[in-house]
Amino acid sequence: MFANVSANLLTKYMVPNRRSRFQNFTRWMLALSVSLVLLSAVIPASAQDQQAPPPQNQDNGKPKQEAPPEAGGPGGDIGPYAVPKKSAEEPPPPPPPAAKKVEGLPDYSIKVNVPLVNVDVLVTTKTGQFVPGLKADNFRLFEDGAAQQVANFEVSKAPITAVLLVEFASTNYVFLRDALQASYAFANTLRKDDWIAVAYYDMQPHILVDFTQDKKAVYGALNQLRIPGFAETNLFDALYDTLDRMDRVEGKKYIILITTGVDTFSKMTLDKITKKIKETKDVTIFPVSVGWILREMYEARGGHAPHGMGIPVSNMDYLQADNEMRNFAAMTGGRAYFPRFEAEYGEDFLEISNDIRNQYSLAYHPTNAKLDGTYRKLKVQVVAPDGGPLKVKDQKGKEQKIEVVSRDGYTAKHTVD
Repeated sequence: MFANVSANLLTKYMVPNRRSRFQNFTRWMLALSVSLVLLSAVIPASAQDQQAPPPQNQDNGKPKQEAPPEAGGPGGDIGPYAVPKKSAEEPPPPPPPAAKKVEGLPDYSIKVNVPLVNVDVLVTTKTGQFVPGLKADNFRLFEDGAAQQVANFEVSKAPITAVLLVEFASTNYVFLRDALQASYAFANTLRKDDWIAVAYYDMQPHILVDFTQDKKAVYGALNQLRIPGFAETNLFDALYDTLDRMDRVEGKKYIILITTGVDTFSKMTLDKITKKIKETKDVTIFPVSVGWILREMYEARGGHAPHGMGIPVSNMDYLQADNEMRNFAAMTGGRAYFPRFEAEYGEDFLEISNDIRNQYSLAYHPTNAKLDGTYRKLKVQVVAPDGGPLKVKDQKGKEQKIEVVSRDGYTAKHTVD
């Protein structure tokens, strides 16, 4: 279109007359200007025809509301946040399978920590002979009067773990001699698999040798007891310290206590040491009283045996000491011995050795499972299989009475692992 208009104008106004060259030039310039004006009018119209139509986002002069985007992330499956769109036809995931219900069980579960109480029982005749061959059915257990069911039962013949605690102070020569003789008599009963520690006490406890299986080391420790030091015999302090140390030793333990039983100046009171003994687990005390020869000699003369330099001790003090030894043994399942002659030491320690190596170990889950720190009283009975009294006869067929020795009770409390 632009080419046709320009050619017509040039043909009309360009005349080959020299005289009118100026006029022709003027006319040519005018034609060129008209052509440019026409061209400027044609270009915008054609450009406008090539543009995209405006978006149809109006409704009666008002902008239309755009539809919300679909659920999901970007349409592609690339990039760190690409989330596939949900399909309207995709079914929901199936529910998790329900647990199978067992008939007779409740719909809930509980976890209970039931304590296990171990009780060592010694059954002997009146003459001190061990009664063998008993079964779990021969024992009746009672805790605070309530019958208990025996869960575990065995006859103990394991090596022993014991502390030999000896009173050795500047008190009286006869006491020192008896204490040494009793200690050597116990050492003679040891076996190669036994673990023994030796300690003595005066004003405070002293460890001579830690737990060892070397019998010569035990004799070497006793050989050091020759020159006594202080005159005080602080039994309660020494016994408390020994029990505290034995809490760190695993398994069943024993304390062989060689003593007059007299406490002179301990910081610990009788109530505190009694509470400590009740709270201690798996420890049995076998007290062996010394000095009875001298005590009986003085009592025959109407006096009392001197205990130490400047420390007054009466017959009542000795009687109280004997009673305390019996209580310490009873609370832990042991027996107290009061030998009156030197020859009895060997027999008594052989009996202690048999007591330790031949006993019945019972265990039960108490019906009162509360660990409330209360002290529970224990009682053990030995009966015949039919529930009647157990009858034991010696080699001559004579019926023998039996003795049942076990701990008096225990403290129900949580233990620290």
